[in-house]
Amino acid sequence: MTVQQTGADGDSAGQQMATDKQPPSNRAHVIVIGNEKGGSGKSTTAMHLIVSLMKMGFTVGSLDIDARQGTLTRYVENRNAFNEKKGLSLPVPDHRPIYRSELPDANEAKLDERERFTSALGEMVVGCNFVVMDCPGSDNYLSRLAHACADTLITPINDSFIDLDMLARIDPDTLDIKGPSIYAEMVWDARKRRAGIDGGTIDWIVMRNRLSHLDARNKRDIAEIVEKLAGRIRFRPAPGFGERVIYRELFLKGLTLLDLREKGVGIPMSMSHMAARQEVRSLLEVIGFKPADGEELPI
Repeated sequence: MTVQQTGADGDSAGQQMATDKQPPSNRAHVIVIGNEKGGSGKSTTAMHLIVSLMKMGFTVGSLDIDARQGTLTRYVENRNAFNEKKGLSLPVPDHRPIYRSELPDANEAKLDERERFTSALGEMVVGCNFVVMDCPGSDNYLSRLAHACADTLITPINDSFIDLDMLARIDPDTLDIKGPSIYAEMVWDARKRRAGIDGGTIDWIVMRNRLSHLDARNKRDIAEIVEKLAGRIRFRPAPGFGERVIYRELFLKGLTLLDLREKGVGIPMSMSHMAARQEVRSLLEVIGFKPADGEELPI
Protein backbone atom coordinates (compact mmCIF):
# COMPACT_ATOMS: atom_id res chain seq x y z
CA MET A 1 0.00 0.00 0.00
CA THR A 2 1.18 3.51 -0.76
CA VAL A 3 -0.07 6.70 0.78
CA GLN A 4 0.25 10.09 -0.86
CA GLN A 5 1.00 13.27 0.99
CA THR A 6 -0.91 16.37 -0.05
CA GLY A 7 0.58 19.84 0.16
CA ALA A 8 -0.89 23.04 1.51
CA ASP A 9 -2.10 24.06 -1.93
CA GLY A 10 -4.01 20.80 -2.30
CA ASP A 11 -1.67 19.34 -4.94
CA SER A 12 0.47 16.25 -4.60
CA ALA A 13 3.76 16.95 -2.90
CA GLY A 14 5.30 14.33 -5.15
CA GLN A 15 6.31 12.18 -2.19
CA GLN A 16 5.21 8.53 -2.26
CA MET A 17 5.52 6.62 0.99
CA ALA A 18 5.40 2.83 1.03
CA THR A 19 4.61 0.63 4.02
CA ASP A 20 7.78 -1.45 3.59
CA LYS A 21 9.41 0.29 6.57
CA GLN A 22 11.72 2.24 4.29
CA PRO A 23 11.97 6.00 4.99
CA PRO A 24 9.71 8.07 2.70
CA SER A 25 12.77 10.16 1.82
CA ASN A 26 16.32 10.45 3.15
CA ARG A 27 14.93 11.46 6.54
CA ALA A 28 11.81 11.11 8.65
CA HIS A 29 8.71 13.16 7.98
CA VAL A 30 8.20 15.43 11.01
CA ILE A 31 4.67 16.01 12.30
CA VAL A 32 4.26 18.70 14.98
CA ILE A 33 1.08 18.97 17.06
CA GLY A 34 0.96 22.57 18.23
CA ASN A 35 -1.33 25.17 19.75
CA GLU A 36 -0.51 27.81 22.35
CA LYS A 37 -3.72 27.02 24.24
CA GLY A 38 -4.08 24.03 26.53
CA GLY A 39 -6.99 21.59 26.55
CA SER A 40 -7.38 21.35 22.78
CA GLY A 41 -6.62 17.63 22.54
CA LYS A 42 -3.02 17.81 21.30
CA SER A 43 -1.78 14.71 23.13
CA THR A 44 -4.83 12.64 22.17
CA THR A 45 -4.34 13.66 18.55
CA ALA A 46 -0.62 12.89 18.72
CA MET A 47 -1.10 9.41 20.19
CA HIS A 48 -3.78 8.44 17.66
CA LEU A 49 -1.53 9.57 14.80
CA ILE A 50 1.42 7.67 16.27
CA VAL A 51 -0.53 4.43 16.62
CA SER A 52 -2.14 4.85 13.19
CA LEU A 53 1.26 5.24 11.52
CA MET A 54 2.69 2.24 13.38
CA LYS A 55 -0.29 0.14 12.30
CA MET A 56 0.46 1.12 8.70
CA GLY A 57 3.91 -0.42 9.11
CA PHE A 58 5.96 2.73 9.69
CA THR A 59 8.56 3.19 12.42
CA VAL A 60 7.66 6.19 14.57
CA GLY A 61 9.58 8.32 17.03
CA SER A 62 7.85 10.71 19.41
CA LEU A 63 9.11 13.74 21.31
CA ASP A 64 7.24 15.29 24.22
CA ILE A 65 8.18 18.98 24.05
CA ASP A 66 5.73 19.62 26.90
CA ALA A 67 7.67 17.30 29.19
CA ARG A 68 6.88 19.19 32.40
CA GLN A 69 3.18 18.44 32.00
CA GLY A 70 4.15 15.23 30.24
CA THR A 71 0.74 14.07 28.98
CA LEU A 72 2.13 12.28 25.93
CA THR A 73 4.93 10.77 28.01
CA ARG A 74 2.44 9.38 30.52
CA TYR A 75 0.30 8.12 27.62
CA VAL A 76 3.27 6.08 26.35
CA GLU A 77 4.13 4.92 29.89
CA ASN A 78 0.53 3.80 30.41
CA ARG A 79 0.72 1.87 27.14
CA ASN A 80 3.89 0.08 28.22
CA ALA A 81 2.30 -0.77 31.57
CA PHE A 82 -0.83 -2.12 29.84
CA ASN A 83 1.29 -4.29 27.55
CA GLU A 84 3.14 -5.72 30.55
CA LYS A 85 -0.01 -6.31 32.59
CA LYS A 86 -1.90 -8.02 29.76
CA GLY A 87 1.07 -9.78 28.19
CA LEU A 88 0.48 -7.94 24.91
CA SER A 89 2.82 -6.41 22.37
CA LEU A 90 0.89 -3.38 21.16
CA PRO A 91 3.31 -1.19 19.16
CA VAL A 92 5.04 1.57 21.12
CA PRO A 93 7.01 4.47 19.61
CA ASP A 94 10.61 5.35 20.35
CA HIS A 95 9.68 8.07 22.83
CA ARG A 96 11.71 10.77 24.55
CA PRO A 97 10.67 13.76 26.70
CA ILE A 98 12.55 17.03 26.20
CA TYR A 99 12.59 19.17 29.35
CA ARG A 100 13.17 22.89 29.51
CA SER A 101 16.60 23.91 30.73
CA GLU A 102 17.08 24.86 34.38
CA LEU A 103 20.20 26.92 33.70
CA PRO A 104 19.81 30.46 35.15
CA ASP A 105 21.37 32.29 32.20
CA ALA A 106 18.84 32.73 29.39
CA ASN A 107 21.35 32.34 26.55
CA GLU A 108 22.95 29.27 28.10
CA ALA A 109 19.50 27.80 28.68
CA LYS A 110 18.61 28.21 25.01
CA LEU A 111 21.86 26.58 23.93
CA ASP A 112 21.21 23.70 26.34
CA GLU A 113 17.65 23.21 25.06
CA ARG A 114 18.74 23.42 21.43
CA GLU A 115 21.50 20.84 21.96
CA ARG A 116 19.19 18.32 23.66
CA PHE A 117 16.40 18.89 21.14
CA THR A 118 18.59 18.59 18.04
CA SER A 119 20.37 15.54 19.47
CA ALA A 120 17.13 13.65 20.07
CA LEU A 121 15.53 14.74 16.80
CA GLY A 122 18.71 14.06 14.84
CA GLU A 123 18.76 10.43 15.94
CA MET A 124 15.09 9.94 15.13
CA VAL A 125 15.05 11.50 11.68
CA VAL A 126 17.58 8.95 10.44
CA GLY A 127 16.15 5.98 12.32
CA CYS A 128 12.39 6.44 11.86
CA ASN A 129 9.93 6.99 9.04
CA PHE A 130 8.00 9.59 11.03
CA VAL A 131 8.63 11.76 14.09
CA VAL A 132 5.61 13.13 15.98
CA MET A 133 6.14 16.01 18.41
CA ASP A 134 3.64 17.18 21.05
CA CYS A 135 4.15 20.86 21.91
CA PRO A 136 3.12 22.76 25.07
CA GLY A 137 0.11 25.03 25.30
CA SER A 138 2.38 28.05 25.63
CA ASP A 139 5.03 29.94 23.70
CA ASN A 140 8.61 29.01 24.60
CA TYR A 141 11.94 28.43 22.87
CA LEU A 142 11.60 24.63 22.61
CA SER A 143 8.15 24.97 21.06
CA ARG A 144 9.46 27.40 18.44
CA LEU A 145 12.32 25.04 17.63
CA ALA A 146 9.83 22.23 17.10
CA HIS A 147 7.53 24.32 14.90
CA ALA A 148 10.41 25.37 12.64
CA CYS A 149 11.27 21.68 12.05
CA ALA A 150 7.75 20.65 11.00
CA ASP A 151 6.94 19.16 7.63
CA THR A 152 3.32 18.93 8.75
CA LEU A 153 1.91 21.12 11.52
CA ILE A 154 -1.42 20.07 13.03
CA THR A 155 -3.24 22.56 15.24
CA PRO A 156 -6.24 21.17 17.13
CA ILE A 157 -8.68 23.81 18.34
CA ASN A 158 -11.81 23.42 20.37
CA ASP A 159 -14.89 24.47 18.46
CA SER A 160 -15.20 27.82 20.22
CA PHE A 161 -14.44 31.49 19.63
CA ILE A 162 -12.04 31.36 22.60
CA ASP A 163 -9.77 28.93 20.75
CA LEU A 164 -10.32 30.67 17.42
CA ASP A 165 -8.92 33.83 19.02
CA MET A 166 -5.48 32.16 18.95
CA LEU A 167 -5.62 32.23 15.16
CA ALA A 168 -7.41 35.47 14.35
CA ARG A 169 -9.03 38.57 15.77
CA ILE A 170 -12.76 38.46 15.01
CA ASP A 171 -15.17 41.41 14.95
CA PRO A 172 -17.83 40.59 17.59
CA ASP A 173 -20.65 42.26 15.65
CA THR A 174 -20.00 41.22 12.04
CA LEU A 175 -17.78 38.14 12.63
CA ASP A 176 -15.42 39.56 10.03
CA ILE A 177 -11.74 38.63 10.30
CA LYS A 178 -9.77 41.66 11.50
CA GLY A 179 -6.36 40.06 11.26
CA PRO A 180 -4.15 37.17 12.37
CA SER A 181 -3.58 36.59 16.08
CA ILE A 182 -0.52 35.57 18.10
CA TYR A 183 -0.31 31.89 17.22
CA ALA A 184 -0.85 32.48 13.49
CA GLU A 185 1.95 35.05 13.60
CA MET A 186 4.23 32.54 15.35
CA VAL A 187 3.50 29.94 12.64
CA TRP A 188 4.30 32.53 9.97
CA ASP A 189 7.64 33.13 11.69
CA ALA A 190 8.27 29.35 11.86
CA ARG A 191 7.57 29.07 8.13
CA LYS A 192 10.14 31.77 7.40
CA ARG A 193 12.70 30.06 9.65
CA ARG A 194 12.05 26.68 8.00
CA ALA A 195 12.51 28.19 4.54
CA GLY A 196 15.76 29.77 5.70
CA ILE A 197 17.07 26.53 7.22
CA ASP A 198 16.62 24.14 4.31
CA GLY A 199 14.19 25.74 1.86
CA GLY A 200 11.41 23.47 3.12
CA THR A 201 7.75 24.28 3.60
CA ILE A 202 5.30 23.61 6.42
CA ASP A 203 1.93 22.11 5.55
CA TRP A 204 -0.34 23.62 8.23
CA ILE A 205 -3.56 21.80 9.11
CA VAL A 206 -6.13 23.19 11.58
CA MET A 207 -8.56 20.63 12.96
CA ARG A 208 -11.72 21.61 14.78
CA ASN A 209 -11.70 19.31 17.78
CA ARG A 210 -14.27 18.17 20.32
CA LEU A 211 -17.08 18.91 17.91
CA SER A 212 -20.62 18.90 19.25
CA HIS A 213 -22.98 16.41 17.65
CA LEU A 214 -25.69 19.10 17.56
CA ASP A 215 -26.09 21.47 14.61
CA ALA A 216 -25.83 24.74 16.56
CA ARG A 217 -25.51 28.23 15.09
CA ASN A 218 -22.17 28.72 16.88
CA LYS A 219 -20.84 25.59 15.16
CA ARG A 220 -21.89 26.86 11.72
CA ASP A 221 -20.41 30.33 12.38
CA ILE A 222 -17.04 28.89 13.38
CA ALA A 223 -17.01 26.56 10.36
CA GLU A 224 -17.58 29.53 8.04
CA ILE A 225 -14.87 31.64 9.70
CA VAL A 226 -12.35 28.79 9.62
CA GLU A 227 -12.96 28.32 5.89
CA LYS A 228 -12.37 32.03 5.23
CA LEU A 229 -9.34 32.13 7.50
CA ALA A 230 -7.78 29.09 5.80
CA GLY A 231 -7.15 31.00 2.58
CA ARG A 232 -6.02 34.12 4.37
CA ILE A 233 -3.29 32.64 6.58
CA ARG A 234 -2.66 29.51 4.49
CA PHE A 235 -3.76 26.42 6.32
CA ARG A 236 -5.93 23.44 5.44
CA PRO A 237 -9.02 22.80 7.59
CA ALA A 238 -9.61 19.25 8.78
CA PRO A 239 -12.36 17.48 10.70
CA GLY A 240 -11.31 16.66 14.24
CA PHE A 241 -12.57 14.38 16.96
CA GLY A 242 -16.03 14.61 18.48
CA GLU A 243 -16.71 15.19 22.16
CA ARG A 244 -16.55 11.54 23.24
CA VAL A 245 -15.81 10.16 26.70
CA ILE A 246 -13.91 7.23 25.17
CA TYR A 247 -10.96 9.44 24.16
CA ARG A 248 -10.37 10.39 27.82
CA GLU A 249 -10.99 6.91 29.22
CA LEU A 250 -8.43 5.20 26.96
CA PHE A 251 -5.61 7.44 28.22
CA LEU A 252 -5.25 5.56 31.53
CA LYS A 253 -4.57 2.33 29.65
CA GLY A 254 -2.39 3.98 27.02
CA LEU A 255 -4.80 2.82 24.34
CA THR A 256 -6.26 4.42 21.25
CA LEU A 257 -9.38 3.60 19.30
CA LEU A 258 -7.18 1.75 16.82
CA ASP A 259 -6.28 -0.83 19.49
CA LEU A 260 -9.76 -1.97 20.46
CA ARG A 261 -9.93 -4.77 17.90
CA GLU A 262 -6.65 -6.28 19.08
CA LYS A 263 -6.93 -9.65 20.79
CA GLY A 264 -6.56 -9.43 24.56
CA VAL A 265 -7.38 -5.73 24.94
CA GLY A 266 -10.73 -6.63 26.48
CA ILE A 267 -12.76 -3.55 25.54
CA PRO A 268 -15.87 -4.36 23.48
CA MET A 269 -16.50 -2.20 20.41
CA SER A 270 -19.65 -0.07 20.41
CA MET A 271 -21.33 2.01 17.72
CA SER A 272 -19.84 5.11 19.33
CA HIS A 273 -16.37 3.57 19.08
CA MET A 274 -16.91 2.78 15.41
CA ALA A 275 -17.96 6.37 14.73
CA ALA A 276 -14.88 7.63 16.58
CA ARG A 277 -12.60 5.35 14.50
CA GLN A 278 -14.04 6.95 11.38
CA GLU A 279 -13.08 10.36 12.77
CA VAL A 280 -9.47 9.17 12.99
CA ARG A 281 -9.59 7.78 9.45
CA SER A 282 -11.01 11.07 8.13
CA LEU A 283 -8.18 13.03 9.75
CA LEU A 284 -5.56 10.71 8.24
CA GLU A 285 -7.06 11.15 4.79
CA VAL A 286 -7.06 14.96 5.06
CA ILE A 287 -3.42 14.92 6.20
CA GLY A 288 -2.65 12.97 3.04
CA PHE A 289 -2.43 9.35 4.13
CA LYS A 290 -4.54 8.01 1.29
CA PRO A 291 -4.25 4.35 0.30
CA ALA A 292 -3.85 3.22 -3.27
CA ASP A 293 -7.00 2.61 -5.33
CA GLY A 294 -8.97 -0.35 -4.03
CA GLU A 295 -7.18 -0.47 -0.68
CA GLU A 296 -8.23 0.71 2.76
CA LEU A 297 -6.33 2.18 5.67
CA PRO A 298 -5.51 -0.74 7.98
CA ILE A 299 -6.98 0.90 11.05
